[in-house]
Amino acid sequence: MSKPSIPQGTRDFSPAEVRKRQYIFNTLRPIFELYGFQPLETPSMENLITLTGKYGEEGDRLIFKILNNGLHEKKEEDKTKFRLEIDKVLSKSYSSPAVTERALRYDLTIPFARYVVMHQNELAFPFRRYQMQPVWRADRPQKGRYREFWQCDADVVGSTSLINEAELLCIYQSAFVQLQVPVVIKVNSRKLLAALSEICSMPDKMMDITIAMDKLDKIGWVGVANELKERGIADEGIWQIEKVINVTGNNDEKLAAYSDIMQHSTSGIEGINELSKTLAYYQELMGGNGPTASNIVVDISLARGLNYYTGVIVEVVCNHPDVKMGSIGGGGRYDDLTGLFGLKGLSGVGVSFGVDRIYDVIEELGMFPKQLAEGTQVMIVNFGGENETYALNILQRFRADGIAAEVYPDAAKFDKQMKYANKRGIAYVVLPGDEERQKAMVSLKNFTTGEQKLLSVAECIGSIKASN
Repeated sequence: MSKPSIPQGTRDFSPAEVRKRQYIFNTLRPIFELYGFQPLETPSMENLITLTGKYGEEGDRLIFKILNNGLHEKKEEDKTKFRLEIDKVLSKSYSSPAVTERALRYDLTIPFARYVVMHQNELAFPFRRYQMQPVWRADRPQKGRYREFWQCDADVVGSTSLINEAELLCIYQSAFVQLQVPVVIKVNSRKLLAALSEICSMPDKMMDITIAMDKLDKIGWVGVANELKERGIADEGIWQIEKVINVTGNNDEKLAAYSDIMQHSTSGIEGINELSKTLAYYQELMGGNGPTASNIVVDISLARGLNYYTGVIVEVVCNHPDVKMGSIGGGGRYDDLTGLFGLKGLSGVGVSFGVDRIYDVIEELGMFPKQLAEGTQVMIVNFGGENETYALNILQRFRADGIAAEVYPDAAKFDKQMKYANKRGIAYVVLPGDEERQKAMVSLKNFTTGEQKLLSVAECIGSIKASN
């Protein structure tokens, strides 16, 4: 018999890990609700045609396709042919819509756009939604990169106001402050990237430039320059891109410099004005005290290599010297997204939280609250007989008072029960023996200090609550 295993790029989560993940979800959810976003869920799988062509050349290669089932529905003479088709697909030598028509969702944004188009007559626009669900990518597993992972998205569709962009920056700011994760929030505009391709006199190469620039943090300028050359960008164009990337200063100084460089580009000036207005709205929403000059940074190299962004784009990275991690959040404006499904003129903007990476960062920094490790606070020892009935009565009173408690289900040896409590990390053990039952009391043992006291049940409950 083979040893049990799980697919590469996926993970099991222990009870302690699930509690930590829930801490992240439970931090984000009230923030989304505070800003007026409504919860939404979509299916794990989508029709393949819904996803294909929406993420760019590299993204499309990472879509997890699902082979059609249904051998049981086919006639016997068709099964051999069907299996041969499957073999060809698995060998990557053949692809047929008869074999694969569906795929696991790659992100939450495209399914959201599909939902909006299907339910447009039922929705009140602007429609603000948040979504917390897993997504799948046929990526190469490595640190911080999984094949199955969760995203938490917040999007607004049906409004072109830059107030939406500013509010999403506020959501990022509030979330990472509450999670105590130090971050840099990078902002840029796809319109500046379009202007950059115009400056290079190669407007048709915008996507090539974008894809290469998106790798700046990974491969450095030399690597980006080499890739630009491979993608057909002339030396003069590469020099223009390097000049823009080398602009320094605070956000206002950078935007002023870009304005000079891109003064003859309509899209460039539009992008600069949108960034300036977004940051001004952000300052107003933060009461004039937002840290625009510190952790919100205009970064012209930020590209976000997805086809559907059209305006302001944003990316969040952890700003801690001991943490090496890619982006832990990102998003942007997508004016044309629902148009992909036939609904024109409906602009949207959204951001995503990379929950798995955020988890890894918080874990690496040791920032998860210690009480998250607690499940059961109290274990009641089972001495059997009448004491077992007494233990169940105590258990009910603990739970009625909101104390997480359990009774050991078997009247096993005392040492076995204590080892169980110790292995579970349970803080308190209650001993309802003959003496305690006859006096209507209990012995409460603190596993941390080793202290043991004889108390009434009410006193025991009060003592446990006081320690929380």
